[in-house]
Amino acid sequence: MINAREILDEFMNGVGTLSKMDGPFVEKFMALDGAAGAVNGVLPDKTKELIALGIGINKQCKYCICVHTRGAYQAGATRDEIMAAAEVAVAMGAGPALAYSAAVLTAAMDEFEHDFD
Repeated sequence: MINAREILDEFMNGVGTLSKMDGPFVEKFMALDGAAGAVNGVLPDKTKELIALGIGINKQCKYCICVHTRGAYQAGATRDEIMAAAEVAVAMGAGPALAYSAAVLTAAMDEFEHDFD
């Protein structure tokens, strides 16, 4: 069984390790990540997280799926909105995207859905 919280923790610990090795690089990446789509506030955080989630599914990145599922919930997305974004990603990515949605995405939604209630 997939443990989405362990995947998220593994990612966060890895970022922490990278920060110790090359803090300026990680800071620049985080600044880019935060600035992407932020021009004049055109894309709300929820939309950015749903787009990032869809890309994570399409790229088959379990870390991205967990980080951005949690981020989508934090930004106010519902389970239905997350599922809709996943369906678009599956339509664009075919079988592998469906497999990751069936396994990692469902585990991440179950794990993080109530973190911000």
